[in-house]
Amino acid sequence: MTRSDGVRDLLGLWPLFGIRLTTPDLELRPVTEGDLVDLASKLSDDLEQDPSATRYAGLGDQANRRVVVAQEYWRAMGTWTPARWALPFVVVDRGGDLLGMQWLEGPDFGADRVVDSASWLDPGARGRGLGTQMRAAILELAFSHLGAAAAVSSAVLDNAGSLGVSRSLGYRDTHTSVLEHSGETLQHLRLERGEWLRSGRGSAVQVTGIKAALPLFGLGDEHD
Repeated sequence: MTRSDGVRDLLGLWPLFGIRLTTPDLELRPVTEGDLVDLASKLSDDLEQDPSATRYAGLGDQANRRVVVAQEYWRAMGTWTPARWALPFVVVDRGGDLLGMQWLEGPDFGADRVVDSASWLDPGARGRGLGTQMRAAILELAFSHLGAAAAVSSAVLDNAGSLGVSRSLGYRDTHTSVLEHSGETLQHLRLERGEWLRSGRGSAVQVTGIKAALPLFGLGDEHD
């Protein structure tokens, strides 16, 4: 069996893997197991991971951080339902170099049609507007193809980069909360579907391969 045959078989088994999001400088595609080693090698020291993730006493800090990346991916794919899902994308530039990761999540999508997001970029790729392109890509997928009603985001107050991306794309501040594990203040933001569609900010994003995956989101062809 050739590699192309294997790709076709994988798409038949799990059509999410055929989704592609293209921006002027980037391509986003769903993470596969083959990406995990490369993604783990790109983790920066300032990347904040889930504080509740399992840590293993026999592993050092860096090894535990790599394990979290793998387990989050396997959990997302293994527990997927149309009502509750999380879709991780690998982010590559036009030359095919891996730059980071972008998540689109529908933690209660079957009930409220609200999506959340999380992302990280290799330090060498920061400060070039790529974080904004990554977020715009998944917002266009969510609003124009999955029928999302709203998108939410949150970041600690000193994370100017994340908050700047959100506000530049039209999110509005809603409220703050305090993180139990650190005591830091978290700013929450929200973007409504109508605001996104009126803004035209998704016009530079091309979404392909979504039609075959719609049933996994509990949707039909009318949303493609």
